Amino acid sequence: MIVPVAARFNIARYCLSQNARLRADKTAMILVGESGEFRMTFADVDLAVRRLAAGLQSLGLAPGSRIMIRMANDADYALTYFATMAAGFVALPSSAQLTPAEAAYLLENSGAAAVAASAELARDLTLPSGVIRLDPERLAALKQSAPLADYADTAADDPAYLVYTSGTTGKPKGVLHAHRAAWGRRPMHQGWLGLGESDVMLHAGAFNWTYTLGVGLVDPWAVGATTVLYNGPRDIQVWPRLLEKYRATIFAAVPTLYRQILKYCDLGAYDLSAFRHGVTAGEALPPALLDEWQRRMGKPLYEALGMSEISTYISTGPGMTIRPGSPGKPQPGRRVAILDPDTSALLPQGATGLLAVHRSESSLMLGYWHRPEEEALVYRGEWFCGGDLASIDADGYLWHHGRNDDVMNAMGYRVSPVEVEAAIAEHPAVAEVAVTEIRVRSDVSVIGAFIVLREGQSPSHDELAAFTEQRLAAYKCPREWRFVTSLPRTANGKVQRKKLALG
Repeated sequence: MIVPVAARFNIARYCLSQNARLRADKTAMILVGESGEFRMTFADVDLAVRRLAAGLQSLGLAPGSRIMIRMANDADYALTYFATMAAGFVALPSSAQLTPAEAAYLLENSGAAAVAASAELARDLTLPSGVIRLDPERLAALKQSAPLADYADTAADDPAYLVYTSGTTGKPKGVLHAHRAAWGRRPMHQGWLGLGESDVMLHAGAFNWTYTLGVGLVDPWAVGATTVLYNGPRDIQVWPRLLEKYRATIFAAVPTLYRQILKYCDLGAYDLSAFRHGVTAGEALPPALLDEWQRRMGKPLYEALGMSEISTYISTGPGMTIRPGSPGKPQPGRRVAILDPDTSALLPQGATGLLAVHRSESSLMLGYWHRPEEEALVYRGEWFCGGDLASIDADGYLWHHGRNDDVMNAMGYRVSPVEVEAAIAEHPAVAEVAVTEIRVRSDVSVIGAFIVLREGQSPSHDELAAFTEQRLAAYKCPREWRFVTSLPRTANGKVQRKKLALG
């Protein structure tokens, strides 16, 4: 039985207040970097968040104001995220990989009232008049404020955070979530993560990613567990070392990282006796990778399917039989259905249609930020449909059959082909361009760009790649470049991206 969320609810209070009372001296977070480790207890985090929240309130912002976070991958990112919500404002986490133009779009579109930025990221962003710049010096001063006596008395349905994700249009769209979203994550604690107070969660993601903010921070802190995060140099060997050193019981990453660990690490050289299982999300888990991991590690790897609009809701987990190729079953208490794409009627067992989640889900978004047309497209009566095609078999396992649109999945991020195409099309040698996911191995797909050149032009792949990298975050940039004489189109002129992927 799913217990309904209280009418008054604040994410920061939910994650920190009780922990500060019951387990004040327990380590809440360990951040490992090039210079060593940084630790904070639950009492430390609670006090730091309430101090910064008081400082943010002193700025005189209206309740519900958006505060954009454009910071490096460090502890201040996490503290600012929680402090923003603790103060009654709306956190807007963003990636340090975004170009200045991409960051400026998020700032303008969200109407953010303030930007908290690391020194190196503050310099490249021109702020509109009236937007407050919270550089490291100003943030440091705000962190010395007298702490709030209590967290903001927000309603469960009040906006808490705004994340941007690619859609079928050219520009990223904002997904607005309420404070209740944290409560709505509870079904995944046992249905996927197998998470309890005694666990140590090692998460391989950066702070800006919702996978990290959720599974790496909100979920462990919701149950009083310890989280371990890493922000040092890239080194695949670091992950088994961290698992051993911190006696991590759960490891969270994307399939690509698990594949690299198996390829490059001598796992037998480490004491991983505390490690219980791995969890993976962001992209599909190839059956061959699952098989190799379980053979070599002797430990389960639990997959989950989710999206920015609702986080995960389909998964395998402790006590479940894993069926390779299936991301699992609906988590306990989730209301999931398969709808006819044309009529929205409920489809029977085994039929392929639109994967739908009931609108009563606490973890479901409030809506798309200023995108009423796109919002109308995803709701079908009492159901939310994110565009995935799927079927559910007789045993309740879900089988994914791709997407009902052309949105691509690149390293766990959803990427709009329209956005990537618009950036490449700015190159003077490009006459036409289309991008799509292409499979380079049986279990690996990347973004590929198909280019029709202007007459007399002959840029190299490297030139086009460098041009694109100046305009888009690295994860949005194509990894494959192909010159073609024409693009396949429908009778009415629409580019057929899926045909490009086939040939």
